[in-house]
Amino acid sequence: MDILSLARKHLKNLKPYSSARHEYSGKAAVYLDANESPFPSGYNRYPDPFQSELKKCIGQIRNVDPENIFIGNGSDEPIDLLIRIFCEPGRDNILIPDPSYGMYQVSAAVNNIEARKIRLDHNFQPVHSEFLKSADQHSKILFLCSPNNPTGNAFDRERVTMLIENFKGLVVIDEAYIDFCPDKSFVGDLLKYENLLILQTLSKAFGLAGLRLGLCMAAKPVVTLLNQVKPPYNISSAAQEIALTQLKECSTKKNTAVIVEQRLRVAEFLKENGLKAYPSDANFLLVQFPNPSLAYRQLLEDGIVVRDRSAEAGCEGCLRITIGTPAENDLLMNSIEKIFNL
Repeated sequence: MDILSLARKHLKNLKPYSSARHEYSGKAAVYLDANESPFPSGYNRYPDPFQSELKKCIGQIRNVDPENIFIGNGSDEPIDLLIRIFCEPGRDNILIPDPSYGMYQVSAAVNNIEARKIRLDHNFQPVHSEFLKSADQHSKILFLCSPNNPTGNAFDRERVTMLIENFKGLVVIDEAYIDFCPDKSFVGDLLKYENLLILQTLSKAFGLAGLRLGLCMAAKPVVTLLNQVKPPYNISSAAQEIALTQLKECSTKKNTAVIVEQRLRVAEFLKENGLKAYPSDANFLLVQFPNPSLAYRQLLEDGIVVRDRSAEAGCEGCLRITIGTPAENDLLMNSIEKIFNL
């Protein structure tokens, strides 16, 4: 597949904005090229527009060439950029599972792109024939969130592979929660399929949601297009510095193991007390309640905030509950016992 042939034609020869830090990225004694303040504040200089050091660090963690990594302002930025680059407004469409992460549809709507929802089966798995049947010559991107949000389950590898091999556009696998089930990642397939793109984030397992750092790992031509279209300084110096420090020092694996252990603990509690928690590969549980609105309000009265997902397709009667610290989970379970007199 010639991946560049999928891009909007006028972008193929786009001359991106060239900032001062694009034109000179070395070390100098005096910088008089970017109209910055010369007085030190810690952040008076513009950041590296390509986040070179951060990409090297992430590349080592993910075993991916830094040239195959794009870093965005959260995963929402590459979602929006991919739609803008590959979809012609008013003509093209994207395919998304139903239910799934809501920003795919929002970004499509902002860019005047049709979002075609395809229902997942009763196990919240994609039916590849239904996706392919819904596609036409204007279907440019297929988004798959795995593990999926709000259902929590990772998609079956064989089903996803069939979509990658048979869909005529880009297949974007959003692996925001993959650190809670690393063996189910598709990163190892990046070099095998040029049309495969993978989104990840530092917001979940790495505990850096406040920095807004998302990744798109893809073939080099796609990364080049993303870098051409993005704002010149989309990631601040502070975000790059803090992320580098945290990635080198934080105990991500230890924290992730605690969350997985606690997820099993909370799921077992719910099962023992007659509440259905769907199987999860993420850091949350989708839980069915007899009266989700009542449960939501009464949890809130105990100071516990969850998400009501009962309006989502296939999630009727469900609340989505993030797994917290052991102490927070104790409070959650105590509150549920009080609500239902379990």
